Amino acid sequence: MFGLPLAFSAPLLLTAFLALPLLWFLLRVVPPKPREVAFPPMRLLLGITPKEESAARTPWWLTALRLLLAALIILAAAGPILNPPAAGPSSGGPLVLIIDQGWPAAASWEARRAAAAALIDEAETNGRGVALIPTGDVPREATLISPSAARDRLRSLEPVPYGPARKEALALAQRLLGNEPQAGIVFITDAVDLGADPDLAQGFAALNGAGRLLVVGGGVAAPLALAGAENGAEALTVKVLRPEGAGPRAGRVTAHDMRGLALGEALFTLPEGVTEAEARFDMPVEIRNEIARLEIAGERSAGVVQLLDKRWRRRAVGLVSGTSTDTGQPLLAPTYYLSRALGPYADLRVAETGSATENINRFLEQRLPVLVLTDVGTIPPATRARLARFVEEGGVLVRFAGPRLANAQDDLLPVKLRRGGRVLGGSLSWETPQKLGALSAEGPFRDLHLPDDVTVTRQVLAEPDGMLAERAWATLADGTPLVTGVRRGKGALVLFHVTGDTSWSNLPLSGTFVEMLRRVIALSDAPPPAETAPAEAPVPTASRPDVAVLPPARVLDGFGAFRPAGPTARAVPADYAGRATADHPPGFYGPPDGLVAVNTLLPADRPKALDLSALGGRVEPLQENAPRDLRGPVLVAAMGLLLLDALAVLFLAGGFSRMGGPKLRRGATAVLLAAIALGAAGLAGAPAPARADDAFALKATLQTRFAYVVTGDGEVDEISRAGLDGLATFLGQRTALQAGEAMGVDIARDELAFFPLLYWPILPDMSPPPPAVLARIDAYMKQGGTVIFDTRDAIEASGAPGAPLSAAGARLKDILSRLDIPELEPVPRDHVLTKAFYLLKDFPGRFTGGTTWVEALPAADADADRPARAGDGVSPVIISSNDLAGAWAVTRNGEPLLPLTPGEPRQREIAFRAGANMVMYVLTGNYKADQVHVPALLERLGQ
Repeated sequence: MFGLPLAFSAPLLLTAFLALPLLWFLLRVVPPKPREVAFPPMRLLLGITPKEESAARTPWWLTALRLLLAALIILAAAGPILNPPAAGPSSGGPLVLIIDQGWPAAASWEARRAAAAALIDEAETNGRGVALIPTGDVPREATLISPSAARDRLRSLEPVPYGPARKEALALAQRLLGNEPQAGIVFITDAVDLGADPDLAQGFAALNGAGRLLVVGGGVAAPLALAGAENGAEALTVKVLRPEGAGPRAGRVTAHDMRGLALGEALFTLPEGVTEAEARFDMPVEIRNEIARLEIAGERSAGVVQLLDKRWRRRAVGLVSGTSTDTGQPLLAPTYYLSRALGPYADLRVAETGSATENINRFLEQRLPVLVLTDVGTIPPATRARLARFVEEGGVLVRFAGPRLANAQDDLLPVKLRRGGRVLGGSLSWETPQKLGALSAEGPFRDLHLPDDVTVTRQVLAEPDGMLAERAWATLADGTPLVTGVRRGKGALVLFHVTGDTSWSNLPLSGTFVEMLRRVIALSDAPPPAETAPAEAPVPTASRPDVAVLPPARVLDGFGAFRPAGPTARAVPADYAGRATADHPPGFYGPPDGLVAVNTLLPADRPKALDLSALGGRVEPLQENAPRDLRGPVLVAAMGLLLLDALAVLFLAGGFSRMGGPKLRRGATAVLLAAIALGAAGLAGAPAPARADDAFALKATLQTRFAYVVTGDGEVDEISRAGLDGLATFLGQRTALQAGEAMGVDIARDELAFFPLLYWPILPDMSPPPPAVLARIDAYMKQGGTVIFDTRDAIEASGAPGAPLSAAGARLKDILSRLDIPELEPVPRDHVLTKAFYLLKDFPGRFTGGTTWVEALPAADADADRPARAGDGVSPVIISSNDLAGAWAVTRNGEPLLPLTPGEPRQREIAFRAGANMVMYVLTGNYKADQVHVPALLERLGQ
């Protein structure tokens, strides 16, 4: 109304404002002016000072006060509503509700769901059916259902981590309108155009008729996105995108490794009218290579997450030349061309002094993943053996031909060479220079574009055999090989049959040469091709049956949080480079040592603002805040004005002077002065909360303390406190740790970083924490803290697969689904947690039947015989149902507070030992898994 987010449930009552001028006139003439009557004895009273006076007319300020009071009463009667929901379409038929469900809608999903719920409520009031068509999980058919069923369906909807399928949703709506021509259509859109539906406007324009189309979009901040991460020579950069440039925005992009630990952050700024910015991470290449996830802090969608796998790593490449032209003519040397080609993609280390053998050995000692040898012929046997081991263990050896290699022969080549090579186009040759011919479908160059201007004048030839065709990745027009390669062990051998400079061909001058080298270097992290694909994984391309297919490991949901892959997620080929889809949601695919990242956006994607006016129909902005009835606040204000009016009348009538005289006035003055003094004291004491925070920080940090989450249940909180205090006493008696008294924390307000361990008892009837609180818990875990979730329901929960969860278990599942936690598993027998201080087999508490869960460890090495195994750090999550604090809880005299079930003789002692192992594991990490502890552990285990 008037451009404001305000509406009225009874707008006709606002016509009562027309009566305000009449009310003003009546208030001005009542009471009437007194008549003057001549009365001679009145002269005797002229010298007496009157104690009371009455105004001849009503004061103007009192009249204005009463007019304002009347206006507030009229306003309240009209039913004002702040942020009113959009009114439904004018059509009187059923409601067809199309709601965007792609990743751009995630940032304001609750507002979109609230707008859809309000429209469904309106349809229910008018007795209309509803057809709900989301653009993410598009149903096969659109049918009319009751508003209550549509409301239940709406509650179950969550954003999907890929773009919306508006074309399919529009086709369903068109088919439904063929049967229901009187239906009204509402399209709740995210107002982002991803370029997938160029005919969207024409489709909606065809649906619009008789004012039955309503488009709800805009009104909220445009969603942000990340794309185009590039690990350059100096820094890692990523593009921050938005569909429209309305208003300046700023923020920060955070970088995390595969375990979720923060590695750094970069700031970005989007000025007015700018839709693209760059975030830059200036850090060492070793740290940049560990980055696995980039995300915009404070945003929640799959679009603000950019996942990086080994393909984004900047690999270290050692370059060794066997030619002698590097010093005399450096701009004509192979190292010059190779340095220019590899520089944008690799951390290049060029051997400038020393012999080729010395440089090869030096680079092998530095454990570089890729070695490039240009015209290196004879290699000593010892160095050749080291190079063979290097390749077997996963290294990539790239060799370029030359006069030395043409007259040498060794086993570090993918094919056997003929001596002497082949000259094309010379004065003594009948053959002409050859152009590029074909690319192998099994090689890494399969989809490269071959230029027509590249020619080869000399090459080394391979001896023909049965394996030559399979190992030839690129050939010349006459069928002779240009590039050959073969997998050996975990690594690869690659041979360019020409030199790395322009003496044998002009290939180093082309862009194809750069792309070839980039793909060869990427082989250092590529998994070997699968001989057979898994039965459940579809072969990606019929013409490439030998390309490995990778099953999904962890995928993103619409809010950008990791979750296990669902049944609809399908495997991807190992060289997949497309954007995320419903079949291939964004996430990591493949084994832990060969993960492939699939992202929501491709590097070239640029979201744009959707032209809502082109869709036809009425356009309403989306209200970010829920509707609010203002009748209560307006009536409260009217009551306050009524009280002020009464006090004003009492003042004008002299009522205050009759109520107490001078003593009352002095008392009122004293009360007023006291109120002023209290107000000043309150202002002076404003920094008090900061002093309270300082006291909390000092208490938490001057001594190691454990913390527990204050649940609001006094009995549970007292058990948590007594349990952690009992555990601290046990640790003080058995270990060198002298922990202080446990502290209860409010996870919504208190700083959690002071505590290494946080105990959280889960109540069955607890309300789910808001997103801001869960974000604090998530940050606490990612910064090194460990949370022990205890459902205390081991007796109720059966633990059998498929068994229903208890109330506390269901509440915990809801909490964990909103946190970015790693994959979990029951504590394995060789986990370092079982040997951190005591040798344990299980972790009982007041109960013994529950399972303890921790972060899943990498797969064990079959050849490793170690008694303790751990990952790279400490599990941020430990889950138990055995009521640990109930077993640890003791009185001030050391007596147990609660009985045990089943009450085995050493159950409480083992429970304390389990607590000691958890504390030592949290405080000291995985040091017990180090090799130095193996002899002692084997001795204790009797092995």
